[in-house]
Amino acid sequence: MGVSVSVLASGSRGNSTLVESSSTRILVDAGVSCRETFKRLKAAGSDPHALSAILITHEHTDHVSGLLVLARKLKIPVFMTGATHQAWSRALRDASGERPQLARLELFSSGRSFRIGDIEVEAFTIPHDAADPVGFTFRTAGVKVAVATDFGLVLENMKDKLRRCDVLVIESNHDRERLKTGPYPWSVKQRIMERTGHLSNEKLAEFFATDYDGHASFIVLAHLSEENNHPEIALRVAEQALKLRQQTLWGNRVLVAAQAEGLQPIRL
Repeated sequence: MGVSVSVLASGSRGNSTLVESSSTRILVDAGVSCRETFKRLKAAGSDPHALSAILITHEHTDHVSGLLVLARKLKIPVFMTGATHQAWSRALRDASGERPQLARLELFSSGRSFRIGDIEVEAFTIPHDAADPVGFTFRTAGVKVAVATDFGLVLENMKDKLRRCDVLVIESNHDRERLKTGPYPWSVKQRIMERTGHLSNEKLAEFFATDYDGHASFIVLAHLSEENNHPEIALRVAEQALKLRQQTLWGNRVLVAAQAEGLQPIRL
């Protein structure tokens, strides 16, 4: 087996992605229930009990709602930054103030690399309204995968980390006009549109047209809003931007991740 990437769930109701090598299986985020995670892993052809570790990008509920049960059931390491762990454990305090315990907690810092099995992981800072949010790159067997969602602006450090990826899972959260005219309160709309909010189709298109290097064989548009976006709109806007540089971007295949079901595994 080579390298595979399976986006199990993506959206405001839960996020989870599996990155696999021949000997290592890493779950990025645990935003759906343990039962649903098991179901989607099996549908992707992966044994949940063969997972090597869980990595957490940040503490928001749609990225951690299934974490505690998964960690207790599988007894595998959970990796997160110290600030993310503090925020997560504070949010889950019980009535007596007791915080949840992770038996195999592993802390890391953004900007540092570490290894899980035969996969080299690097965490990088992203702009989002969380304690210490990160994206990840994964390198193994000559393949590079990036998972970057939940940010409102592609920063310079991110542009560097997202170069030379073979698979790029990236945020395409909302259509600007749909958001502006939609039913959300103005305060929520402002939060989404801020640099620490969520990336619009249009801002992603700007990145594709100006700063993206065109290397990825597969691009996955992720974390689409069910209220303020539509898969066909996100796909059209992304592909139009990529075509502006078609002389160098001919090899990209663009996919759209969904909330209700996982994508078929991408195998390299």
